[in-house]
Amino acid sequence: MSMRNGVRYALTTLALTGTAVVAAATPAAAAPATGAVVIAAPATGAAGAARAAGDCPFSRTVCLFDQTGYQGTRFTASSTTSGGTCVSLVSHGFGDRARSVLNGGNSSAALFALDNCAGGPYQVAANSGIADLGTFRPNSVWVP
Repeated sequence: MSMRNGVRYALTTLALTGTAVVAAATPAAAAPATGAVVIAAPATGAAGAARAAGDCPFSRTVCLFDQTGYQGTRFTASSTTSGGTCVSLVSHGFGDRARSVLNGGNSSAALFALDNCAGGPYQVAANSGIADLGTFRPNSVWVP
């Protein structure tokens, strides 16, 4: 984990069915919102098929998936500030991609149609998920 201009960037290695997957949020991939840690990791194949509704492995995070039923590539965002933060999905290449979402936090999260946490919200209750977002395609998320 490194610090640059007060924003944390994480490099994480996850083991999925015996295969190491390296995921990174780096300055080259566009800086996350101040007070946010963003990790994207694929979860496809056998590991993706084994996902349960509670499979957002980090506490106090919002996990978005590019397939319904919590399948496919997982985009994880977590706030490092009290009160929460807005995270642009567009800046991280996940705009218009989320099809399902899990909220592992103790407060409601919100998905937004626009890139600046405007144009909504589509609420995700605390410690719950939405297995199919239907036609709604978020471009930002408020992470509690």
